[in-house]
Amino acid sequence: MGMSRLTLLAFGSLLIALIVLGLKALAYLWTGSIALYSDALETVINVVAALMLLATIHWSSKPADEGHPYGHHKAEYFSAVFEGVLIVLAAISIFYEAYHSYFAKSSFELGPEALAVSGLAGIINAGWCWVLLREGRRHRSPALIADGRHLLADVISSIGVIAGIIVAKLTGIAVLDPLLAVLVALNILWSGWVLIRDSVSGLMDAAPSADVVARIKTIIAEQGEGALEAHELRMRQAGRATFIDFHLVVPGDFTVSRAHEICDRIERRIEAEIEGSVITIHIEPEDEAQQTGLVVL
Repeated sequence: MGMSRLTLLAFGSLLIALIVLGLKALAYLWTGSIALYSDALETVINVVAALMLLATIHWSSKPADEGHPYGHHKAEYFSAVFEGVLIVLAAISIFYEAYHSYFAKSSFELGPEALAVSGLAGIINAGWCWVLLREGRRHRSPALIADGRHLLADVISSIGVIAGIIVAKLTGIAVLDPLLAVLVALNILWSGWVLIRDSVSGLMDAAPSADVVARIKTIIAEQGEGALEAHELRMRQAGRATFIDFHLVVPGDFTVSRAHEICDRIERRIEAEIEGSVITIHIEPEDEAQQTGLVVL
């Protein structure tokens, strides 16, 4: 279910990006506005990023193999890093065009058709951004969340561009057009930095969010009845997978079967609440208790 849903969302991103690119390119061709050019150029990134999103979701869905015994979950982070790099390159291109436009004192035309087309593109992006962020958090997909955040930056840029070129045309201050393009470039540079920062954090085996950690600790405490203590609890997020390992202390006279029953109970509950969990539990006798671990209720 999860993979087919994610693949469908990735195809949706590609389709939306192509439609929005066509609309924004049309608005730029009708007006000649450098600000609208910068807005359209950012959408070119969305198209390339959607292709990368498709590839990494397919790659990350591959099962573990001999060369990758822990699976391919981290592949999604590469999509976000790649998208961040593209954003930086696009921002440089926008700065270049804005610089030349400023000194060329170029003008632009502004009609209601161009504004309507650009506004429609922004509305489509805003709707799809909401879908990507919602589904990305639901499936804990770094690639979908990264794509959603980039679209959010795109939406903010589009709103600023439309408002700004209207002001530029009404006031006759043509220099506002390249200045708006510079602001768009700065905005997408910031979104690119955030994408790269968060992706590198994931590649460095960052811990899950605080609420996920708290839920897992609660489950261990509640479902570990019969055990004495859980310690050396470690968790790391790798794409949609959450790796969890800890030591579970049981009374010394417990049989292997009885200890195994407790482990199964804990694992079933965690897997039911945390999609994509991979759990490893090490059983220890009571003389290994540290008195500082998680007390089992």
